[in-house]
Amino acid sequence: MSKQTDDFFKNIISHAKEYGFVFPSSEIYDGLSAVYDYGQLGAELKNNLKSYWWKSMVQLHENIVGIDAAIFMHPTTWKASGHVDGFNDPMIDNKDSKKRYRADQLIEDKIYRYEKDGKTDKAKQLQQDLDAALAVDDLARLKSIIEEHAIVCPMSGTKNWTEVRQFNLMFATQMGAMADGAEQVYLRPETAQGIFVNFLNVQKTGRMKIPFGIAQIGKAFRNEVIARQFIMRMREFEQMELQFFVRPGTELQWYEHWKEMRLKWHLALGADKAKYRFHDHVKLAHYANAAVDVEYEFPFGFKEVEGIHSRTDFDLKQHQEFSGKKLQYFDPEINQNYTPYVVETSIGLDRLFLSVLANSLVQEDLSTDEKSDSRVVLKFHPAIAPVKAAVLPLTKKDGLPDKARSIMNTLKLDYNVQYDEKDSIGKRYRRQDAIGTPFCITVDHQTLEDDTVTIRHRDSMQQERVAIGELERIIGDLVSLNKLLKQLM
Repeated sequence: MSKQTDDFFKNIISHAKEYGFVFPSSEIYDGLSAVYDYGQLGAELKNNLKSYWWKSMVQLHENIVGIDAAIFMHPTTWKASGHVDGFNDPMIDNKDSKKRYRADQLIEDKIYRYEKDGKTDKAKQLQQDLDAALAVDDLARLKSIIEEHAIVCPMSGTKNWTEVRQFNLMFATQMGAMADGAEQVYLRPETAQGIFVNFLNVQKTGRMKIPFGIAQIGKAFRNEVIARQFIMRMREFEQMELQFFVRPGTELQWYEHWKEMRLKWHLALGADKAKYRFHDHVKLAHYANAAVDVEYEFPFGFKEVEGIHSRTDFDLKQHQEFSGKKLQYFDPEINQNYTPYVVETSIGLDRLFLSVLANSLVQEDLSTDEKSDSRVVLKFHPAIAPVKAAVLPLTKKDGLPDKARSIMNTLKLDYNVQYDEKDSIGKRYRRQDAIGTPFCITVDHQTLEDDTVTIRHRDSMQQERVAIGELERIIGDLVSLNKLLKQLM
């Protein structure tokens, strides 16, 4: 990572804390590694992103429904899914810093540095070597690649590495009142299995016909050894997943369909298309016959924000075998029983949150010949902005606060709106810019005369005079999720 991109990433982290988006968890006790809390504005942004995803999946599709499965599941679930025996990452320790890293991610970071330095041939060859080693789980080869490319520990700066070994990522705990009779259960490492075990429940009660999908938003937990890159990789995180059940033989057509739809969904938020790319998996998971990552270019390189997988019929067949319950679908169109194939789209909400922050945070130079000036602004798409509008009385007297409160009371029935009367109007504009508020509504003395206010637009800083009676319509048109959703139809 270059100094410039490193500084930008540090600015994102400090801005997120300073303005109430993300806090280190349990900070008064010196925090808990790789665990974060979302503050008052972060919670709003997360909820808006979830709403955008949920509406785009469930509301726009007649054949997709949503569920909310429990975090705890019968432990045999994870035996059937393969997580008990095979949910591992290749880990390597630095003997000097005593820090543990994922071997493949150390190599990926080196690939990104080669690319940034213009060493494209080296980057391409290193990517091929990494893919070849991962394809056959060659842990010794991963270490030799690290040694050949002189990859150092980010903490100690040394190349004093241990061997590479596998590490299981699931959290285990005990369920039951008595220690002797307690049953070992797991905090779910993914939300997908809650969908698969409810396949028949949803299909029968919803009278769903193939093809159909089940969507879910929920927490998942992984004992990530690597605590780095802010909320990019955490031990407690949130997923937004769709499992789309299809007739065998059609899965790759649907796989391509969802690749196109999901990239379109991301781009609708306003990011530059060049910031996104598809990365096909060279080594497929045991359940997949096709897999690709949607990657976003973070300050530390291209990283996955969403995975799209053709999971075949592995999951339903495994749960059928381990449970002894038949998990099949009778297709009246072909008069046949079969186990559906599945196409999955799985997006990490926290990674999406970070990509939105990285894409939106801008420092603008507003200097003129007369004076130097700048501002920091979060240019969120208005539909996902945590605060939709701020109502600002020009002064604290002459009845302006009362008028401003009256306007706010009308708008807050539909939108998250802030009231602010502290400091000069310029400073208040800057505060709202920094948290991404699309519109500021200024109440001045003219308002008392003709019931008009000034609307200031965040991105252009242009101002216009409008009637108070038009505010609900104007704000509604500008911040509505409908504009985003219509791009996906």
